Amino acid sequence: MDTAIQAIEFLARSEHRVATLEALSERQRDRRDLRTVTGASDPTIGRIIRDFEDRSWIKREGPCYELTPLGEFVTERFLDLREGMRTGAMLSEVWQWLPREMSAFDVESFEDTVVANPGPNYPYTPVKRVTHLLESTDSIRGLGTTIYKSGNLDVFCRRVIEGMEMEYIYSPPILKAIVNWNPELTARAFECDNCTVFVHDALPDGNRCGLNIMDDCIGICGHDPKTAQLEAVIDTPSPKARTWAESIYEECRNEARPFQVNELDNASYQSSNKSLRVESE
Repeated sequence: MDTAIQAIEFLARSEHRVATLEALSERQRDRRDLRTVTGASDPTIGRIIRDFEDRSWIKREGPCYELTPLGEFVTERFLDLREGMRTGAMLSEVWQWLPREMSAFDVESFEDTVVANPGPNYPYTPVKRVTHLLESTDSIRGLGTTIYKSGNLDVFCRRVIEGMEMEYIYSPPILKAIVNWNPELTARAFECDNCTVFVHDALPDGNRCGLNIMDDCIGICGHDPKTAQLEAVIDTPSPKARTWAESIYEECRNEARPFQVNELDNASYQSSNKSLRVESE
């Protein structure tokens, strides 16, 4: 077996070994402290210390132990691997809803992530998550099919009417579907000073996922293109993910045009929206 794989296996087979490295990555610790932090027995800590010393990962300084430069390197790389595998496991059930056409999408940016997808006993988990996110922000910018199902649209329009700053980019079919859902309510929301709507004819991933940028996080919402069912909500407070999301949004906004009422063939909407003021760039 490859020696690198053997080293990974050596650590992965023991939670106490990993916990010891994590504890020592924070500061020097004596044996009693290591027992307390890791929950390991004294004999177990003794064996771990001997094993780590044999591998030159730790050294003793008086009554305490600390990581060597080699130990710091090994610890950092192993913990990075663990976090990467956690992210992979977390996203494994929703991978098909992740962006494919939005440029420079990086899974690594989504390590600190909340994933909501329908479960067998409660299929409305994604809708509830979107509602929570809408109730928790005072501003939102977005694009695509993110806010699409009626349960979320009702909350979305209400939050806009209440004063939430909203700037959104829709494709014409999605915008028409949203207006058809409730022409009067969408007209009330769209005529608010804090609401700006743009139209884009070819949004990236336009028929399968959308992107939201909120006060404290960014989110991706995946929809089944055949049923329009909300299948996954993936949100993260990661600064790296926010930087990526903002670049995608600005790129799409620069390509979009301000919404004009006459783009929609919907008499009910236009009748209820005689005083609509369209915001332009």
